[in-house]
Amino acid sequence: MSKSDAAQRLFFALLPDADTRAALARLQPLAGGRAVPVENLHLTLAFLGRQPDAAVAPLEQLLARLAPAPLRLHLDSLGYFSGPRIAWAGMTRPPAALLDLQARLQAALRQAGFAADSHGGFRPHVTLARHAVAPAPDAAFAPLTWRVERIALMASGAADGLYRTLAARQL
Repeated sequence: MSKSDAAQRLFFALLPDADTRAALARLQPLAGGRAVPVENLHLTLAFLGRQPDAAVAPLEQLLARLAPAPLRLHLDSLGYFSGPRIAWAGMTRPPAALLDLQARLQAALRQAGFAADSHGGFRPHVTLARHAVAPAPDAAFAPLTWRVERIALMASGAADGLYRTLAARQL
């Protein structure tokens, strides 16, 4: 693959602060399976799939123009996607500000000529484990409040399995 043909898997995500990451990591044993590396914990807003390296600059500009409002997420539920065998932490009621941010991001991406994969609609969650089993229905945990401070353009597929932040901004 020539340098001009290089591509990477890109996505926009909300990144938890260190305390929220630690709290999410404490939930991972409830999920079983292969725990997501703590450094990779995030909430995906838009997955763009494989994009040429030339797409990064316009996506960084799109991120810079996005005007996200501060968010508080109340993670109060565990769930499971059976097809991909993913255990996750999420919200019983996602706040309107989160849904609005995701919709504005999707609209900006479409306007810029990018197609984000919606996987059947936006289902906000933080993946805790892959190749997991469904968390027990009575798995109790203390809900956590995440004061979201950063949104980022991320790349996946690094040899070490960790995601890379290409650009980020404060909320």
